Amino acid sequence: MSMPIRHRLQPWLRASAAGLLLTSVIAAQALGAGVTREECEKSYKPSTGQPGKDVVWVPTNDPLVTRMLEMAQVGKNDLVYDLGAGDGKIAIAAAKQFGARAIGVEYNPDMAQLAQCLVKAEGVGDKVKVVQGDIFETDFSSASVITLYLLPELNLRLRPTLLKMKPGTRVVSHSFLMDDWRPDESSVSTDGAAYLWIVPAEVAGKWTFKQQRGDDRFDVNLAQTFQKLSGTVGKGTDDISNAEMSGNKIEMMFSEGDVQTRLKGELKGNQIEAQVTRNDVTSTFIGTRH
Repeated sequence: MSMPIRHRLQPWLRASAAGLLLTSVIAAQALGAGVTREECEKSYKPSTGQPGKDVVWVPTNDPLVTRMLEMAQVGKNDLVYDLGAGDGKIAIAAAKQFGARAIGVEYNPDMAQLAQCLVKAEGVGDKVKVVQGDIFETDFSSASVITLYLLPELNLRLRPTLLKMKPGTRVVSHSFLMDDWRPDESSVSTDGAAYLWIVPAEVAGKWTFKQQRGDDRFDVNLAQTFQKLSGTVGKGTDDISNAEMSGNKIEMMFSEGDVQTRLKGELKGNQIEAQVTRNDVTSTFIGTRH
């Protein structure tokens, strides 16, 4: 993946000789000839720290790549988008180690072409594609997992787009955070730091929860800041606590007088289907937003 610098750098001109060599390697693949990683890198081999658009290139080490994908719980049903793919390392690992489909987006044409060559060399061409493009102009809304290695200000530029993605989408970043959107999970070791966010559903507003088989009911007025929830119950005299979203899943606790309540549920369409425990009795409630 690519590591950013704090000022915009003009894209460097493609080295024509390297480009021609790499093109010939990929053409040979198309004709059925095998290719190795060494052959790909003979045609074009990036150097750590080389400049690019908004970035210098520093590869993510292998153990951290694996840990990032494990934190995102990547599996065979996932589509991983690696934004700032570099030589395609994370996209390739998502396919080889976790069986996922992956798309890498890389601005530097030579790096993108190298990644395409390495995808073939690693035998994951049926699952991985690396495209040359600008991550801020790319539609990655179909992704179930996003991986990043960008500075905080670039993460912040992407944040509005990420928050509009399907609830439950996992976003994992190497080293850098997203300002006041706190991660759902952090992992720091000698290999580096990784942070995970799960895109939350929007549930702010007033909800009425009715017992599916019974007459019990209660109102909750929710405020939301990213995955964290706050609010009041009933006539607004009691506060909810330990309330948060994880994708479409919601949890909260509150007290109404002597009635202790714990709610665990899931947003389904315009309703929340929840298991509600009130004074140690658990039953199903359906919440509807006003």
